[in-house]
Amino acid sequence: MAHPVIAVDAMGSDHGPAVVVRGAAEASRTTGAHIRLVGDPTAIARVLDAVSHDPDRISIEPAAGTIPMDADPQAALKAAPDASLPTAARLASQQGGADALVTAGHTGAAILACAAAFRRLPGVRRTALAAVIPTEQRHGPKQDPFALLLDAGATVRVESDDLVSFALMGAAYARVVSANPVPKVALLSNGTEPLKGTPEGVEAHRRLVHAKGIDFIGNIEGVDIPRGTADVIVTDGFTGNITLKMLEGISETVLDLARAAHRSRLTWRLGLWLLQGGIRRLKEVTDWKQYGGAPILGFDRLCIKAHGRSNPTAIRNAIRVAERCVAQQLTERISESLSQTRGMEPAG
Repeated sequence: MAHPVIAVDAMGSDHGPAVVVRGAAEASRTTGAHIRLVGDPTAIARVLDAVSHDPDRISIEPAAGTIPMDADPQAALKAAPDASLPTAARLASQQGGADALVTAGHTGAAILACAAAFRRLPGVRRTALAAVIPTEQRHGPKQDPFALLLDAGATVRVESDDLVSFALMGAAYARVVSANPVPKVALLSNGTEPLKGTPEGVEAHRRLVHAKGIDFIGNIEGVDIPRGTADVIVTDGFTGNITLKMLEGISETVLDLARAAHRSRLTWRLGLWLLQGGIRRLKEVTDWKQYGGAPILGFDRLCIKAHGRSNPTAIRNAIRVAERCVAQQLTERISESLSQTRGMEPAG
């Protein structure tokens, strides 16, 4: 297969194009992908001229403007149809344009731009944002210290069909990213019994028991997420987004408390010195920058949504994730998984 082409929204970031372009420059020297930077050519070229990069693996695609992080996504896309994000999405939808999209821009706008430019896969009603969650237990043959949570905010209200699709898409992504041949999939609920949870969750549970290609372990509770009981955790976007933000806040608070304790008393400093290896490990596994970004699953083209606060390392890693998913034909594998399961659930 030819080297993947990745369209990168160069203007979409809390920090502007400098961080995104530097991350893309690093990726041009460390990956096999060709990177098409979409945005203001002058601003992009100014950064590229100042950093080391492989000019044979980077090109610039002009676009006019950007989508502000605090804007109403629908109104902003309508007002600026040629901004960097929608232009990059259209590029990724074209044959010979790009194979995937990477953006650190507005999440809502990214989902809408993809919905306008891409097609949903057969059997997918709603798309899902798949986020990584650091866990105590390792996952897959690569011993990855994280599980996958979806939906993390793309679809607030779901039907049982959506939860089933999320489970199958998440399992396919885990097989690609973690090389996990049969990932353990669970529904997030308020109890482990099959009849616990919302009516949509109960119906999804009934159907997932019979799904092919996954190891459905039933319901799990919130306490099981950081333990790593499941490789893939499925829920609606409202619950998933709150869960993700809460776990991010807990890890940051633990590190802040450790820093405060270090400044307070000598005995605490000595204790923290003894624990420094564990604290360093906590910081490593909760550092979202090393994971690159979260894929938006359900479209016929891939979008990796990087964090708005991404540094160059996070952008580089997001491009790496996109490259790997394209090379391993993630969207085709998701489509195959959905088609194999369609019609296999027992009648209600």
